[in-house]
Amino acid sequence: MRHPYETRGRHNLPVQISRADFADPRLAAFLQAHLDDMEPTAPPESRHALDLTALQGDGVRLWVGTDGDDLVATAALAALDDRHEELKSMRTDPALRGRGLASRMLAHVLDDARSRGVERVSLETGSMAFFEPARRFYARAGFVACPPFGSYVDDPNSTFMTLDLPPRQA
Repeated sequence: MRHPYETRGRHNLPVQISRADFADPRLAAFLQAHLDDMEPTAPPESRHALDLTALQGDGVRLWVGTDGDDLVATAALAALDDRHEELKSMRTDPALRGRGLASRMLAHVLDDARSRGVERVSLETGSMAFFEPARRFYARAGFVACPPFGSYVDDPNSTFMTLDLPPRQA
C-alpha cells in the first residue's frame, strides 16, 4: 500500500540520497542559502532552522539529495526522545521545486525513522504566506496541526505539525 508521503513518480530527477558529508563545501553553501531564505520571514527568536554546526549535534541525522555533482536537497531528523523526532532543515533547490525531490527526501527520512522504531515525527514551520507551500506539502503527506512540542512555545510566527508513523510492515 502506498503511503501518502511517497513520491508520485512524476518529474522525478535521478537523485541519490545519502548521509551528509559535513566537510563538503556544497553543503555549507546550501544550508547558508536556507538560512538566508528564512532571515526576512520572522524575527530571530522565531527562526528555528539549524546551521551547519547544530546539524552535527548529538541526535541529529542529516541527509542530502544529489543529482550528479549538484547538491539539490537536504532533510534532517533531530531526536526529541526515543520515539519522537523532529523534521529539520528540509530544503529543495528552489530551481528544482515541483519535481518530486521533497517527496523523495521526506519518504527517505520517514522510512529511516520508522526503521529505528520512531513512532512520531513533528515539525515547526512558519505561519506566514511564504511557508504556505510547505504547510500544504506536509498536510498532503499526512502531517496534522499540533501544539508546540519539545522546547517550542506558542508563537504566532510558527505552525506546528505532527505525523504518527505506522509500524514498518514485514
